[in-house]
Amino acid sequence: MANKNSPVANPVTFELPLTLIEKIEATLSSNGARSVSEVIRSALETFDYSQFQADRPEHRQISVRLPQEIKKTLLRQARIKRVSAGEILRAAIEAMPAGRIRNARD
Repeated sequence: MANKNSPVANPVTFELPLTLIEKIEATLSSNGARSVSEVIRSALETFDYSQFQADRPEHRQISVRLPQEIKKTLLRQARIKRVSAGEILRAAIEAMPAGRIRNARD
């Protein structure tokens, strides 16, 4: 049975870019931290939440009509890549040459 004075462990999973993983590892080796959890707890305990501003562009939701085959491919690839369909859609739009679309009749 856990000691009533000890905090209960609540596992939380985050996806982080490799640059932050490297920073955590550097902190582990240079500061004598015992675990990644200890580094994260320290970061969160000292973080100034009042100054936090999300650094994301403004989004707007759109609805489009897709042929069944394109929709199936999009959703299948999202599952395979383990990302949202929206993430693949954004990548496809970014990869599209500016001002050019493929005409379905071409």
